[in-house]
Amino acid sequence: MNADSLKSLKVHMIGIGGSGMSGLAALLLKHGTRVSGTDAVASPEFSSLGTAGIPVSTQQDGSSLPAELDLVVTSAAIPSDHPELRITRERGVRRLKYAEMLGRVMNHHHGIAIAGTHGKSTTSAWLAYVLRQAGLDPSFVIGAHVGQLGGGSGVGDGPHFVAEACEYDRSFLNLRPRLAAILNIEEDHLDYYADLSGICAAFEEFARGIPDDGLLIINADNPNCAALARCETGRVGTFAVQTDADWQPQHTRWEAGCARFEAVHNGTVLGTVELGLPGRHNLENALAVAALATECGVPWDKVAEGLASFHGASRRLQLRGEQRGIRVVDDYAHHPTELRVTLDAARKHYQPRQLWCVFQPHQHSRTRFLLADFADSFAEADRVIVPDIYFVRDTERDRAAVNASDLVGEIKKRGGEATYVAEFADIATRIAADAREGDLVITMGAGPIWRVADELLRRLGGDLPG
Repeated sequence: MNADSLKSLKVHMIGIGGSGMSGLAALLLKHGTRVSGTDAVASPEFSSLGTAGIPVSTQQDGSSLPAELDLVVTSAAIPSDHPELRITRERGVRRLKYAEMLGRVMNHHHGIAIAGTHGKSTTSAWLAYVLRQAGLDPSFVIGAHVGQLGGGSGVGDGPHFVAEACEYDRSFLNLRPRLAAILNIEEDHLDYYADLSGICAAFEEFARGIPDDGLLIINADNPNCAALARCETGRVGTFAVQTDADWQPQHTRWEAGCARFEAVHNGTVLGTVELGLPGRHNLENALAVAALATECGVPWDKVAEGLASFHGASRRLQLRGEQRGIRVVDDYAHHPTELRVTLDAARKHYQPRQLWCVFQPHQHSRTRFLLADFADSFAEADRVIVPDIYFVRDTERDRAAVNASDLVGEIKKRGGEATYVAEFADIATRIAADAREGDLVITMGAGPIWRVADELLRRLGGDLPG
């Protein structure tokens, strides 16, 4: 599929309001594709597409389908019996999944993909920000809203295209980037993969798809990533905080959980960087960004400026507000490692009197497979509240196999203070009554748990940030 063929395409997108799909729609529009789309809910991204000239609708009964169509593109959440998908199938319209179409669009750019079990959104956004600040004007599609980028996607005039590369359903194998980073490889998505070896095999296949004149950057501190350096994948660079690597920090000092360090590349000290994002994991992410931005030709002074001035993506340790001396923070973490490093970063950054964690598990299957790891992740939390597990992509058998009380029980076995509270409103009521000045409340999860943060601020009498 070449650039000219994109200009002649007529594409309908089911689930167009999501951050990834809406970004892809904007990129297709720039290439001259005739795009239309529907979604069940009119999100802010959905509305902006309509303003840009893309016909969008919340009517998904088939009435919004154009008479002429070449392709229908679906998000991962669209079931096979969706009315629009059924009708287009009957009409003989070819279907592509989001990742398949993303890969075809990436082929028309200098593709840069960020892969890994976690950290993809922050690192992708950070790199896009550094490239934009350096004047390279990249296009990007990120799975989170980024205030400093004006949203979760952008269409630039430069040649670079930054995108997340998700391992679920092996969807990242549809991407053929020239540059890529693998931040970490751990157990996850065990509803799809049989075990860790299957996950590692998928990442190895992804790495082999990078051309010989491209570059793969890997985290040498992660054993599963380090193993990829021994594969025949062309050029491979490394970054690490503890292990010898091409990109390393030295003389690292921590202030309120944020790193100040000297960046070293192949033994040469490039300069000092002071990060605004807390946590050791963000030091790792910053090194990956530095490596990729340098490969794109960004001068070191511009790299350092971008690393220091980036404020993060939405729902990544995002301060939602403060009232009565109680800070309320929201985070997207839904994997055990993410929970652990985020709680550690929050503890060091805010230094609270007491740290409350409201964690909504995401998927029954993930909770069941990683139950012990989840229970071990709350060492930095003083009090943990767990509502019902967010039900998505699971079967009724998965739902019956584990529940939120099981996780609470495992946390208690490890000496933690944990409580199961089913309803969001009841969680907000309990915390509003018991939290005190100097406390930090952090809501965590990939589902709608952020509503607890907002409701708590209302109960405490605070105004929500814009």
